[in-house]
Amino acid sequence: MPPPSDIVKVAIEWPGANAQLIEMDQKRPLSSIIREVCDGWSLSGSEQFALRYADGPQLYITEQSRGDIKNGTILRLAISPARAARQLLERIQSHGIDARLEALKELAKLSADPTFAAEFINMEGIGTLARLVESGTHFGEMLAFTLTAFLELMDHGIVSWDLISLSFIKQIAGYVNQPMVDVSILQRSLAILESMVLNSHSLYHRVAQEITVGQLIGHLSNQEIQTYAIALINALFLKAPEDRRQEMASSLAQKHLRSIILNHVIRGNRPIKAEMAHQLYVLQVLTFNLLEERMMTKMDPNDQAQRDIIFELRRIAFDGENDPTGTEKRKAMYTKDYKMLGFTNHVNPAMDFTQTPPGMLALDNMLYLAKVHQDTYIRIVLENSSREDKHECPFGRCAIELTRMLCEILQVGELPNEGCNDYHPMFFTHDRAWEEFFCVCIQLLNKTWKEMRATAEDFNKVMQVVREQITRALAMKPSSIDQLKTKLRGLNYSEILRLRQSERMSQDDFQSPPIIELRERIQPEILELIKQQRLNRLCEGSCFRKLGNRRRQEKFWFCRLSLNHKVLHYGDLDESPQGEVPFELLSDKIPVSDIKSVVTGKDCPHMKEKSALKQNKEVLELAFSVLYDPDETLNFVAPNKYEYCIWTDGLCALLGREMGSDLTRSDLDTLISMEMKLRLLDLENITIPEAPPPVPKEPSSYNFTYNYS
Repeated sequence: MPPPSDIVKVAIEWPGANAQLIEMDQKRPLSSIIREVCDGWSLSGSEQFALRYADGPQLYITEQSRGDIKNGTILRLAISPARAARQLLERIQSHGIDARLEALKELAKLSADPTFAAEFINMEGIGTLARLVESGTHFGEMLAFTLTAFLELMDHGIVSWDLISLSFIKQIAGYVNQPMVDVSILQRSLAILESMVLNSHSLYHRVAQEITVGQLIGHLSNQEIQTYAIALINALFLKAPEDRRQEMASSLAQKHLRSIILNHVIRGNRPIKAEMAHQLYVLQVLTFNLLEERMMTKMDPNDQAQRDIIFELRRIAFDGENDPTGTEKRKAMYTKDYKMLGFTNHVNPAMDFTQTPPGMLALDNMLYLAKVHQDTYIRIVLENSSREDKHECPFGRCAIELTRMLCEILQVGELPNEGCNDYHPMFFTHDRAWEEFFCVCIQLLNKTWKEMRATAEDFNKVMQVVREQITRALAMKPSSIDQLKTKLRGLNYSEILRLRQSERMSQDDFQSPPIIELRERIQPEILELIKQQRLNRLCEGSCFRKLGNRRRQEKFWFCRLSLNHKVLHYGDLDESPQGEVPFELLSDKIPVSDIKSVVTGKDCPHMKEKSALKQNKEVLELAFSVLYDPDETLNFVAPNKYEYCIWTDGLCALLGREMGSDLTRSDLDTLISMEMKLRLLDLENITIPEAPPPVPKEPSSYNFTYNYS
């Protein structure tokens, strides 16, 4: 008979004594259990003690968190959080340097515990640490541990950042501005300033007065602090008032931030880690968001300066023609030229730019092409004006619609997504990357129009093909604008048709009656093979990133299924592993028999509050949770869509339920098995409709190719 669900068997350690093996009744008060443990070692004053985990982060156990304790867990009897906080506070304020250093070192470790942090903060501990920093008497290791403890305590959100004094900010900013500061101190100082900017509007203004962009850019040559410096630049950029963002962007351009990042980060001699990739993505998004104002600005048909831009486009394209002297003749000629330029409104082309998006941004792009790539611009305009009317590619209309499309693809005006690392190196290779990107794409559009032999009625079809060409090329992560051109040359219209046909065949699985019958025959075996493959991957295990960690130092945990498929083992890791993690290093476990269900997306407990936020959309798509007895959850955020499919399918298979996702490209063994079965099946007994080619007698002559994506 299994033990009651509210009884857990644990071992409790105490220095210099044999461990106690007890059955912890989760219905009893925790204080009663601690008193019993203290009596076992003849320790008085049980109210001065508490239980902590012996492994991992060694967090304190409270009435709220005790439900996480599993059978076989090793605990440790320790002094209570209040007593530990009081002792550390006294030691920090002592006169002995060695004692103070050891106290700060221990405090930096304990401050990650929310229970201890609450006690230490209640004793005005944060004020004590702030005064130590403001005094300017701490250096080296002592200062590094002080700043670490301060940041850990503030991250719990118990105390508002608005309470930070100006002198503290000046002192922290001073460490960033000094030419020679220890790397550990500089890292923590930058992280503290970033948290100030992100968490307080008033502190943003104070930090912005103390820190200049030039000082932060100067730190990008140091590989140890690059991520921290870019994160603070992003924070200042994100929180800056709208009227200051353009000014800040100009300052960043003058300081050559783009070229420094390109040379010292993207093309540096170290691989780009996930947090750095995220910060580069955020910087890319914030830079493109500067286009939002022009994108949402309508053209004023009565504004002569704006109309002069359209006149300039006409002049550059048709410079060789002399203006007629008569007003009526001039208007007639202008109308003809505007038609040749491809505007929808030939009489007053300013009306073409009154819809937002793309607004005036489209006109900016057209003017850049006409001035910087004049030969290309003239060639596109004159080439189309010499075609038949029904086959001409309307440059003006195409440029406006293309600008709108590029804004959608690059999500201009939207907030960065939390956890997204989708930056494009090529946008860091040119000071006018947006405009150059447009120039490449407008040439692509003109070329695709010719390849499709399109007419005006085919306009939307051409735009769909161009969108697909651009998105496929961007997915290849070209490292420069020239490499983008190369990728696009390989994605001509005929190649897009081939890819579409291949993918359609993959999706449709040859929806003819013989193939449908084949699929029905082999589906049970194929599904069983997929389940086994999923379960085998669960036995190998996967590494997951801890959600909500805003630090540069990433936190990880690992989960894997036991070889007998009866237990899920998991535990925290200091860094991402390079291979499988042994079961011995995973301290926690869940019996599969206790699992009640698997939920995904917005149904996950850890997504309840975050699902409505735009920046968590991608995280939401990769989230899933295991619900198990009594009322506990194990929450996951998969590193990518493939791992998400593996784990959700595997867990469903483990519970004997129908799998929820499609096949993925990585199911190689399953796909091979499927093709072998198709080759070996006796196809002669299948009824072939109407009159297709004769069915050969040798089954091996069938060559079905499946391309699952």
